[in-house]
Amino acid sequence: MDWYRIKTAYVGLKRLATLPEEDKQACVDAYRFFQRMQAGEETKTEDETKAVAAYYKVLNNMLSVFDLEKLYIPPQLDDAEGLYANQLLCERAVLKELNLHSPEESHLLDMGCGRGRIAYHFATMTGGQVSGYNIDPNQIENAVDWAAQCGMSDRLHFKVGDHHDPLAYESETLDGCFSFQAVWPFFKKHELDAHAAEMYRVLKPGTRYACSEYLLSPYFDWNNEEHAALHRTYLPTLAATQSMYPADVCAALERAGFEILLSAPSKSEAWPLCEQKRDLILLGRRVVRALEAIRVLPPWVEESLELLQTGGQAWTDAEKAKIADLNWRIVAEKPA
Repeated sequence: MDWYRIKTAYVGLKRLATLPEEDKQACVDAYRFFQRMQAGEETKTEDETKAVAAYYKVLNNMLSVFDLEKLYIPPQLDDAEGLYANQLLCERAVLKELNLHSPEESHLLDMGCGRGRIAYHFATMTGGQVSGYNIDPNQIENAVDWAAQCGMSDRLHFKVGDHHDPLAYESETLDGCFSFQAVWPFFKKHELDAHAAEMYRVLKPGTRYACSEYLLSPYFDWNNEEHAALHRTYLPTLAATQSMYPADVCAALERAGFEILLSAPSKSEAWPLCEQKRDLILLGRRVVRALEAIRVLPPWVEESLELLQTGGQAWTDAEKAKIADLNWRIVAEKPA
């Protein structure tokens, strides 16, 4: 795994160095768009979706340099381990919540699958199939290539897709679906019902949805200026467009027909791992500055890392105050 991480970081740096000017500008524009959203500008869902895709096209390469290829921070379930090992622990816990009866015959859906590494882990644990979709074609291309490299193209299936569109899967064909910080941060409140209904449609009776998702905690108060200020700072860094309360998501799932089996905070905080990544990024910025000095990397990379760190600190402060949770747990079952 050490060699894999080194190779992944190298490829990420190479991609950043050769990034087309239009992609770089689109990423910068997307971040500014997110900031304007948090300042109160009214925006359309289609514009938000376009900005998310543009931002992630660059962000997935940047964060892969810092061992964040899966693009999510898990709870620190084992303080003796680092980010990657804790991701695996988190993923195993979500799989357990799906309560699969015949894992080797299962076909699961990874919603917002990114580069497909979580789908790969689920497929190796179950012996079954996993389908996934993501708004960013760049990440889907990477996921398809990875499945081929692993000799698992017959069990891992990826396609470009948007949460806001009907899911491109047949009704009652999937044995479970899951998500990791990839679904609920991108819906306005009035959009929750449509997606919950689509999840319900594609699942077989008696199967489950389980997640580890960014949600506001019940203690978050929009009228508290300190809460709101932290939110304005950290949300663009999460590459999210919206923030929902667990009660809003669960209510939408129930209206779709699901029975809520669990809605609970993360088993542990994510901020210690966030701080580990902060320290790694601080170290990495020295390398970035050196590469910028010899014009291997453009100056915007350092600027972007500065924004990520500022937002990351705001996130740490918010989680320590228990007003937000990166890994809120929801388990919902479609009645048999």
